[in-house]
Amino acid sequence: FDEGPPSVRLQEMIRVIRSARTQGEERGIIQRECADIRAQFRQGDNGERSHSLAKLLYVHMLGYPAHFGQMECVRLIASPRYNEKRIGYLGAMMLLDEKQDASLLITNSIKNDLSHSSQYVQSLALCTLACMGSAEMCRDLAPEIERLLRASNSYIKKKATLCAVHIIRKVPELAELFTPSARTLLSEKNHGVLHGAVVLITELCKRNPDTLDQFRKTVPELVQIMKGLVTSSYSPEHNVAGISDPFLQVRILRLLRILGHNNDTASDAMNDLLAQVATNTDSSKTAGSAVLYETVLTIMDINSESGLRVLAVNILGRFLLNNDRNIRYISMTSLQKIVQTDHNAVQRHRGTIVDCLKDQDTSVKRRALELSLALVSAVNIRSMMKELLIFLSFCPPELRSQTASGIFNAAERYHQSFVLHIYLLAGGDVRDETVPNLIQLITTASELHCYTVHKLYRALVKDIAQQSLVQVACWCIGEYGDLLLKGECEEIEPLQVTEDDVLDALETVLQSHMSSPATRGFALTATMKLSTRITDNVDRIRSIVSIYGSCIDLELQQRAVEYNALFKKYDHMRAAVLERMPVMDKNSPGYTNGDTPGEIKEPDTSKPKPVEAGLLSEPASQSVQLQMKAPSGNVIPAHGLGQVTQTVLLNNPNKASLPCFRFVQLSFLLNLSALFMHKLDYTFIPPTGQP
Repeated sequence: FDEGPPSVRLQEMIRVIRSARTQGEERGIIQRECADIRAQFRQGDNGERSHSLAKLLYVHMLGYPAHFGQMECVRLIASPRYNEKRIGYLGAMMLLDEKQDASLLITNSIKNDLSHSSQYVQSLALCTLACMGSAEMCRDLAPEIERLLRASNSYIKKKATLCAVHIIRKVPELAELFTPSARTLLSEKNHGVLHGAVVLITELCKRNPDTLDQFRKTVPELVQIMKGLVTSSYSPEHNVAGISDPFLQVRILRLLRILGHNNDTASDAMNDLLAQVATNTDSSKTAGSAVLYETVLTIMDINSESGLRVLAVNILGRFLLNNDRNIRYISMTSLQKIVQTDHNAVQRHRGTIVDCLKDQDTSVKRRALELSLALVSAVNIRSMMKELLIFLSFCPPELRSQTASGIFNAAERYHQSFVLHIYLLAGGDVRDETVPNLIQLITTASELHCYTVHKLYRALVKDIAQQSLVQVACWCIGEYGDLLLKGECEEIEPLQVTEDDVLDALETVLQSHMSSPATRGFALTATMKLSTRITDNVDRIRSIVSIYGSCIDLELQQRAVEYNALFKKYDHMRAAVLERMPVMDKNSPGYTNGDTPGEIKEPDTSKPKPVEAGLLSEPASQSVQLQMKAPSGNVIPAHGLGQVTQTVLLNNPNKASLPCFRFVQLSFLLNLSALFMHKLDYTFIPPTGQP
């Protein structure tokens, strides 16, 4: 490397490094070169420093340490030679940043070069300041940049404009300094200056909302510039795939979107332009698609006319037919954002969106699924359910849970008769939070209790691997086991089920290694509730429950201990406690359906609330009425103690995660009864006609 022109030495170094066969060999070459570069730096001004720094920059690009060249960058920037100054500025942009003290040493050199007679030296200083200028440098040099914005040279004005953008981002309080100059730049004919001016105004509007009103006055001017680009003839300098300067068009559309947001006057001024761009731009090329996409975003973000919004949705619909998956993806992403506000317009493209479910790309499938679920309505529920169930049969494993849960939620909202069928079909894929949803639906459909318990019992016997389905089945068997044992169901083929069959199924769930602790809790409570619905196997139920009194799982152990207490000490209350659940109302206070509750207002205890008559009505299974007398002499009614307890727990937001099964929170019930029995005077009043 000792002989030959400098450019050859750099090229030769690159060739040797690339020809290295191992990483160790490459490191050896780099170390020798760095040693040679250090020696060149120590020799002072020998004409080789710029070439040595160029080699060091290549070493830096490969990821090796090059910090020892920082001071050499400072020295080369101060050099009067242009070739050395150019390499010095390039090195500063690559090796220095605003956090290093060495960057402050070049501030004075940049200031001097901004006033240089050569436009190329000025451009070097502008580029460096725009690339790595710190906040201190920006404050010191901002007046110089503002002066260059008024220069007559378009080449310098373009770079000064972009440098001003960097200064505003670093020091937002300097935005007012550039506001007057930014508006005058819109009258420039040079596309580069215009592009920089639009970027500068956009940054000013984002950083300082107070300037929005001032720049909204430029909307007619921006509209004229945009019209000129749309209708201009072919220009080889700015043409990209038949589109005149698409980069400038995109920037103008983004600025119009900011200026027209929540402003009727500005929006009206640009409506015609947006319609013209939307109809005249060719979408067959990527450049045209980019312009149309920005047009759509602008239409949707301003106060545009309804017809213009429909046109924007139709453009996104055409994007769905594009062969480029990226374009299809951003189209569905945009449609997802506007489907709530322009539902009918998006519905027209439902068929195309559903076809995207068959795309090979998983990201496109996911977007198509989200959008398809958002398009489900009471009108198209049957057709959409058919398409979504077909998709569920072949969708990727990572999308099955989202698909099944989405189908379930849509059916629950628009066509509840589909819910059970969907759960039986895809119960293993739905999310856990859908369990209370289905249970709530079952409790409200009293005419379908018999059908439901028969269907779920058959599904439970067939497969216990689907945990969500097993939980719902256990709940139904516990609640409506008497209907199952009767074997009388008009909606389904009769099935003769014995008490032993039902208990065998629940024991299988309790003993299965596939059952989660939550599922075992459902099965144990269902077994306990059957003790009031069957007659011949109560001792077997007592035996099953007692086994889990020493279970390692604390939840099951607590339940089993409490249930054993019901069999022994509180057997006279067992029928009342284990009676059927009351119907759950989603509109009741505290009902969150498993979701995170929002702000829950504390009840007003200053005023007594009337008790619902249905809550205190005497249940059919209640054999004894109980009145409790407080020390003050007030009588506390205790009819339907099981219903009272269940209702209290249902309306407790802390139990909302399991609103359908922690209805027998016996620790609460037993403590309550103990309080009544031992702390208050009580009197048993037998019902009329009983001893």
